[in-house]
Amino acid sequence: MDTAQTALWVVMLLVFLALAFDFMNGFHDAANSIATVVSTGVLKPAQAVVFAAFFNLIAIFVFHLSVAATVGKGIVMPGVVDTHVVFGALTGAITWNIVTWYYGIPSSSSHALIGGIVGAVLAKAGAGALIATGVLRTVAFIFISPLLGFLLGSLMMVAVAWLFRRTTPSRVDKWFRRLQLVSASAYSLGHGGNDAQKTIGIIWMLLIATGYASASDASPPGWTIISCYVAIALGTMFGGWRIVKTMGQKITKLKPVGGFCAETGGALTLFMATALGIPVSTTHTITGAIVGVGSTKRASAVRWGVAGNIIWAWILTIPASAFVAGMAYWLSFTLY
Repeated sequence: MDTAQTALWVVMLLVFLALAFDFMNGFHDAANSIATVVSTGVLKPAQAVVFAAFFNLIAIFVFHLSVAATVGKGIVMPGVVDTHVVFGALTGAITWNIVTWYYGIPSSSSHALIGGIVGAVLAKAGAGALIATGVLRTVAFIFISPLLGFLLGSLMMVAVAWLFRRTTPSRVDKWFRRLQLVSASAYSLGHGGNDAQKTIGIIWMLLIATGYASASDASPPGWTIISCYVAIALGTMFGGWRIVKTMGQKITKLKPVGGFCAETGGALTLFMATALGIPVSTTHTITGAIVGVGSTKRASAVRWGVAGNIIWAWILTIPASAFVAGMAYWLSFTLY
């Protein structure tokens, strides 16, 4: 096999690895889309994953590829990325996802991927090879997205409580069981729109680095877009059940009205971030919204110990995935 064929096979294997990460992203983050609608009893688990996967997929027709452009061109300086960097980034992200899935900890696939990219680039070329604005915007939204989810979720809960103050609880429950289907579909749409684009971005980065695409292209090849949306939808269909219970019941007990407010607040946050081209964590966003909804009842309605454990996982995501990515880059560069 000549050098060109070997290079093509390496690119194909890395694309497959990226799609595996995308599948795992959907699998790992399925809980974000379905936990509230399952825990409130509006949909059965099997119905919920198909429902969420459908809206993950049709997000391809809704959102511009702003997040893909940020990941593909806005994190690393041109000319730095190579196949070793991409391998390291994906290895770091996948490793962290597996660890947090195994222990049932909601963490960010998005920030695991960004951490992987940062770690692999640091191992190769140092901090000067990173584009500061792209990295800092992403890091800033580690804090902004859950706070915005918290604010919107709690404000919606207060507004709904005031609007329906004279309505019987049974009627409120009946109406919001139906409305929660709308909010869950919106959140799943935002999940697919933001998260699939991160994998599109890293494949685009790989294709530019290996000469199969040009940095001047306005968008990546069509097959990358379709394959990434399909992969994340399939991952969602298989569902990360270990995390559903944590998201749906361990943080706070939810009723349909609370699920509606949390999902709507989270969806609005995701729509805004995707429009701005900022890769955000769907996990951080929905967790913030759930805590916001729970806190409107009373502070003790939120299990702050569980929330605290989740926050520690958030803090560790980027450095842990970056460390593994740096080691994987070094191993790849040494052996190949």
